Amino acid sequence: MSTLPRLDPEPLKSFLADRIEGLGEALRIEPMTGGQSNPTFLLDFGERKLVLRKRPDGDLLPSAHAVDREYRVQKALQGSGVPVPEVLLLHMEPDVIGTAFYVMEYVEGRVFHDCSLPGVPSDQRRSMYRSAADTLARLHEVDVAAVGLSDFGRSGGYFSRQIARWYKQWELSAIEPNRDIDLVADWLSRNTPPESRRPAIAHGDFRIGNLMFHPTEPRVVAVLDWELATLGEPLADLAHLCSFTWHMGSSEYGGLLDVDTASLSLPSQQEFCQEYYKIAGDSGRLTPFHLAFALFRNAIIFEGIAARARSGNAAASNAQSVGRLAGILASRAAALLET
Repeated sequence: MSTLPRLDPEPLKSFLADRIEGLGEALRIEPMTGGQSNPTFLLDFGERKLVLRKRPDGDLLPSAHAVDREYRVQKALQGSGVPVPEVLLLHMEPDVIGTAFYVMEYVEGRVFHDCSLPGVPSDQRRSMYRSAADTLARLHEVDVAAVGLSDFGRSGGYFSRQIARWYKQWELSAIEPNRDIDLVADWLSRNTPPESRRPAIAHGDFRIGNLMFHPTEPRVVAVLDWELATLGEPLADLAHLCSFTWHMGSSEYGGLLDVDTASLSLPSQQEFCQEYYKIAGDSGRLTPFHLAFALFRNAIIFEGIAARARSGNAAASNAQSVGRLAGILASRAAALLET
């Protein structure tokens, strides 16, 4: 069950009616489960459905849960060929629902929080992963200047900044030391590879669970949850998806680490990466550095989820159990340093 807060429909309905045409008189609000970051709600007006994303309630870490950045990058990508929901409005004041929020069109489709894609015909699973690889590569090929995102992030030094940022987040969130986190942070800082050819839009949380697939066809129709998006290194996104898919187990976050992928007609990590390289051929190749970085960052994100659970403002009811993955992922990141 969701632990999302309730929203008062009356002030929200009045606010939206003055700004969005074609809304019905009745408004039904339903929490949309599955996310760990910004609380998300379905706004059902009968003939029309919208989706609302808001900042969590309570005290938050600096720069976290930036709904304005989510809104901006999706607005910029509309018409780019990268599938994103149509965003409709952004409201940064707390006067309507208590926090900043934005509203976007509802997209009909399927979201899978299990990377084995349960219920999907076996002959469609590889096609869905190919579509995911194609979508990620096309995102990284977007000309950031042409879509007005040249100032969406700092140029240069992406990995150095990210390592420092996430280690700082660890210090703010963790309740006890972790030797693996310290070891990996130090190793990453000393082994940072050269930067890629040009700035690219890095989604920051690109994984199967943040993709919406067509209701019946094996293709991506929307990329969701842009909270961590910035200008950065394409291979960080690729490693992030790989870490969630092939470096986590089925009981941890719906991963494939302990799954017989061949028997389920699912691709290997290498096969997925090859599909990505076909389009983003000059972005470089995935290395242990990139995977260790992804696992390191995810360990710290999960520790942050646990911290929000302890303070009572987590966006999902399983936040505390998910937070226990921090130590597991830190250990797996440390193991990669030996390869």
